[in-house]
Amino acid sequence: MAIHHVIKGLGRLFVTKLLTRMSGFYAIQRLLQQNVLVSQFLMGIGTIRGPDASGEKVALRLLQDRCTPPFCVFDVGANKGQYLNLVLKLIRSDDFHIHCFEPSHTTFEYLVANSKEDVRIKLNNIGLGKERGEAILYYDSPGSGLACLTKRRLNHFNKVLSKSEKVRLDTTDNYCRENAITRIHLLKMDVEGHELDVLAGAQEMLTRRLIDIVTFEFGGANIDTRSFFQDYWYFFQDIGMRIFRITPSGYLYPIKYYSEDLESFRTTNFLATANCE
Repeated sequence: MAIHHVIKGLGRLFVTKLLTRMSGFYAIQRLLQQNVLVSQFLMGIGTIRGPDASGEKVALRLLQDRCTPPFCVFDVGANKGQYLNLVLKLIRSDDFHIHCFEPSHTTFEYLVANSKEDVRIKLNNIGLGKERGEAILYYDSPGSGLACLTKRRLNHFNKVLSKSEKVRLDTTDNYCRENAITRIHLLKMDVEGHELDVLAGAQEMLTRRLIDIVTFEFGGANIDTRSFFQDYWYFFQDIGMRIFRITPSGYLYPIKYYSEDLESFRTTNFLATANCE
């Protein structure tokens, strides 16, 4: 029996050395890199295709399956209304309200123009963060999806956030108090690396288990804001919410424990949830 294990061990060692030797060529390294990218795409890592195709719609299905209407949806970082349109398309019931938050004045005009008059929709020309006040929003062009409260360094993409404007911020907790909102069924965030600030401003609602589902992006913007997946992992663990990676197929892959390989800065969508009532 011992000899059998020795032979198997020597066989693995031989194969490992052979593969290592074969990998020492540029073409093989490129092939390996392509295999990694394909695998990561199927895992939902680096999936930048818009809300209608990125697998994010699974959150709306989960909302309708697990939560009791009337639904309350927060669209934080509404941009021109891409996610809003997805919500209107997928939630057939009239028994919901969506609150959209877009701090940029120019982009907010696009949002208004792209939104029909509907009593279920409330548009807010503010951003949500960790405290009330004003901040500088940086962007490369009017209506840009790259607009960020941090001046990101994107020269490697031939983009420069050379424009800026002063914007207003509120917190989720303050907004809920002032608008008599007692529960958020789905909190969607897309704020270019400042998602932790939004969560900090929703501490009361979250700790009281008054937010059922949270979706957020993690990617390149977190390099500029110096925030890590570890920060999200411990934040949600501390409040008793589980994190799942959203895959393009719509499958929710559970993140059962933290490890450093989760620190991938290619844009990935995640969902955190607690039990719906």
